[in-house]
Amino acid sequence: MKKISFQGELGAYSEASAQRFFKNNIEPIPCRTFRDVLEETKLGNSDYGILPVENSIEGSVGQSFDAILSSNLHAVGEIYLEIHHCLISNGEIDEITTVYSHPQALGQCSDFIQTNSLKTVPTYDTAGSVKIIKELDKKDVAAIASKNAADIYSVPIIKEKIENDPNNVTRFLIFSKQQTEPTSNDKTSIIFSINHEPSSLYGIIKEFSNNNINLTKIESRPKKGTAWEYNFYLDFVGHISDKKISSMLDGLKKNTKFLKIIGSYPLAELS
Repeated sequence: MKKISFQGELGAYSEASAQRFFKNNIEPIPCRTFRDVLEETKLGNSDYGILPVENSIEGSVGQSFDAILSSNLHAVGEIYLEIHHCLISNGEIDEITTVYSHPQALGQCSDFIQTNSLKTVPTYDTAGSVKIIKELDKKDVAAIASKNAADIYSVPIIKEKIENDPNNVTRFLIFSKQQTEPTSNDKTSIIFSINHEPSSLYGIIKEFSNNNINLTKIESRPKKGTAWEYNFYLDFVGHISDKKISSMLDGLKKNTKFLKIIGSYPLAELS
C-alpha cells in the first residue's frame, strides 16, 4: 500500500484522484497546504504527492504551480477527474445564507451561488469546509464539496451537481523522488523564463516547431518578487530521455534565463 500526501481533509477531490490513479491501494496523508504535500514526499513520509494543477472552468491552480517551482520532486503521472459539486448542509435550501468552500470550488459554482444570493466564505479545502459547517452546527450555512465528503462527515446533501458546467474536469499531477521510464506515449512539463527582448518567446516556440514536437499547453505566471517578469509553464508530447527531446532542451537552455524540468510521465486520457 502506497502512502499518498494530498492537500485537504479526507474526502477531498485530491484524495479521490489519488484513489483512482493508484486503484484504491493507498494510505492517504492529508496536508494543510500544497507545499506540505510535496514536503511530505521529499522527507519520505509519503511515497507520492498529488496536486491539482488546472481545471476546465477556473483554469490553473496558482498555488500548486508556486509549490512545484520550489520543489525538486519529479512529476511521474497525471490523471483527469470529473468534478461534481454538492451543496451540503444541515438546513434546508431556503434557510441557507452562507456557503463555505475552497476558492476554486466557489468559482466553479458561481452561477448557483449568485442565483441563490449566497454569501461565500473561502476555506483551505472542499472537504474541510464540510468539517467546518458540521462543527458550526447551524442551519443557515452550507458547504460545497463532494458526495464522498458528505458521507464521511455525515452531513446531508441538499442538491447535487451545482457546478456551472457539467463538463467540469480537474487535472492532477503525481510527484515522486524518482523519475519515470519512457512508455512511448509520454508528456513532459517544464518551467522557463526569458529575457525581455523582441522575438525571445518566438525563438522558444520555434524550437518546438523545428523539431516537430507537439505543444499541448503554454501559459505564464508572474515571478514572485520581480514585478512584470514571468515564468512560462509548458507541456509537450515526448519524454526527456528521447534524443530529440534532450537535444531540443539543450537548445532551450541557451535561450532561457532559467529552465526547470518538472518531469516526464505517461500521458493520461480524458475519461
